[in-house]
Amino acid sequence: MSNILVVGSINMDLITVLDRFPKVGETLLGQTFTTALGGKGANQAVAAARLGADVAMIGAVGDDANGTSALNILKQEGIDISGIGVKQSMSSGIASITVAESDNHIIVVPGANFALSIEDIDAHTALFEQADVVLCQLEIPMDCVLHAAKLAKKHQATFVLNPAPAQKLSAELLSLVDVMTPNHTELKLAFALDDTASDEEIAQILPVHMQLVMTEGANGASHYGIDGKRHWNAFKVEAVDTTGAGDTFNAGLAVYWSQGLDVAVERAQAAAALAVQQLGAQTAMPTAEAVSVFIQAQA
Repeated sequence: MSNILVVGSINMDLITVLDRFPKVGETLLGQTFTTALGGKGANQAVAAARLGADVAMIGAVGDDANGTSALNILKQEGIDISGIGVKQSMSSGIASITVAESDNHIIVVPGANFALSIEDIDAHTALFEQADVVLCQLEIPMDCVLHAAKLAKKHQATFVLNPAPAQKLSAELLSLVDVMTPNHTELKLAFALDDTASDEEIAQILPVHMQLVMTEGANGASHYGIDGKRHWNAFKVEAVDTTGAGDTFNAGLAVYWSQGLDVAVERAQAAAALAVQQLGAQTAMPTAEAVSVFIQAQA
């Protein structure tokens, strides 16, 4: 099985559920309050570990109760946390999530995530030497993302970039990405494309070495490369909660990438299809066995 190194964000999600959103200045009684490990980096690390990969993570938490909880949860999932630093006198990243009226409001405070440095990453170059795939997102400083890409290249690991949150990417970073996994909005911003860009134009602007797998939710996924576009339909399931589905897909693609594009996309989509059938992000992330059973049932 693959050795996956995730370089990314670690948050604690603070989730409040109530009947309706409060008006400005209004106080309401909520129904429930829960906490859960979140952040795209931590989500993808947990999903990859559940799928059977050997996973290590580089990131940062604060010296607070949320940081301690995050580290304990990651360790319980079998993830190597030796690359996660504890930033003194800083708070861990949090996402304050209010759920009401079949929708949500989210406020993210990056905290220690934005204190991650190139020096922190350099202190754990051994993890890059061991990695088959380095998986990164954009919830940490951009110089750290770029440095991780350079180290992945140096140590001949496949660099997979999930370009979220959406933003324009530098030519230098794009030149180092082996596999990119944007949704449509992220694709447009990453390459500064307009809404009218055709499939042919998308394929033409990609660096020659890059393979791009665009996620399209219930519509499936599309691959763009030197041979043009290829599309896979999504598995038909009844979605209960799509939270974490994209992170599950990214993890699956990274875990199974060495088995070829067809296998990687199929199994990544199957993992995401299982994830959306349950409430929660990490609580819904499936095991490799569950993915295999699901695929066999579709035959």
